[in-house]
Amino acid sequence: MKFVETAEKAAREAGKVILAGIGKVKDVSFKTLPSNLVTEVDKKSEEIIIDILLKDFPDFDVLAEESGSSSTKNSEFMWVIDPLDGTTNFTHSLPIFSVSIGLVKGNDVIAGVVYDPTRDHLFHAELGKGAYLNNKKLHVSKVKDIKKALLVTGFPYNVEQNPDHCFERFIKMTSESRAVRRLGSAAIDFAYVAAGIFDGFWEVKLNPWDIAAGYLLVKEAGGKITNFAGEESDIYNKQVLASNGFIHNKMVELLAEAEHIKITL
Repeated sequence: MKFVETAEKAAREAGKVILAGIGKVKDVSFKTLPSNLVTEVDKKSEEIIIDILLKDFPDFDVLAEESGSSSTKNSEFMWVIDPLDGTTNFTHSLPIFSVSIGLVKGNDVIAGVVYDPTRDHLFHAELGKGAYLNNKKLHVSKVKDIKKALLVTGFPYNVEQNPDHCFERFIKMTSESRAVRRLGSAAIDFAYVAAGIFDGFWEVKLNPWDIAAGYLLVKEAGGKITNFAGEESDIYNKQVLASNGFIHNKMVELLAEAEHIKITL
């Protein structure tokens, strides 16, 4: 479909700029906290993406991480963009980062693209048509035992405040699963759940641009997404729990139990 084709083109063009910028960042600034970085590459990537998307779809609204919302056209369609998901990794030349582009119609994500430029991994999904990696169809894993599950998570920028028991939940999940990883790019975390690499993913305080494309990838690959209580969720929910479905209820249970763990920071 044209939506996906345009998003893929935008992601690839942004990816070229990102790759060219590795190890050459000159301007690093902070948004609200020292751990919340933004570079000239983030901004350039976003400009390229928006230009390409609006060239084909000039009437669509945009919600992008760096420039904010341009939802002034009252369109039923909105592009939701993270031009460089994993900026901290990027600034340290750690090759785990991505471009994330989702398209929302009303309350539904109808198309999504996540592009990992260092591996040339292009994930895409379209509502009702499945999820793919470089045009190979994806499906979530079949792991049913949490003890055999490989999980992934991330911490919010204000991690030192331990929002929503993020440390306790990390401890609980680590003790109950095979292992927990922390990659630093939520879009890749979602994509890897869709691909069956990870069996489950949870995180707090994500934004719509972190979630939109990955949300659809997991759904279209046969996975499940809720809040931590197991309730229906959307891209605006600050709690995200994504899994292969088989271990979902167990993850909900463990996340709840973690609230009773006592730790001292």
